[in-house]
Amino acid sequence: MRVFLLALMMMLSLSAMAIADEPPAGSLPLSQILKKVEARDKFGYIGEVDFDDGFYEVTWYTTDGAKVEEKLDPHTGDFKVK
Repeated sequence: MRVFLLALMMMLSLSAMAIADEPPAGSLPLSQILKKVEARDKFGYIGEVDFDDGFYEVTWYTTDGAKVEEKLDPHTGDFKVK
């Protein structure tokens, strides 16, 4: 019985981790969000894009290789000020 409960708990925790946030209805298309990032000074390339806690999280790199992590509002595309 213990093994069954342990396996069930592990399954539930893994399935909870698999549930990802999704942009809300009425959000800008991701292509418009990324255009704002690409317009940044010294933009090089985008490394990763996620959606978490109500914001797009974009990791991008400058032309000289510096890593930049920014959050953007899905409705307006505005950068979140820390």
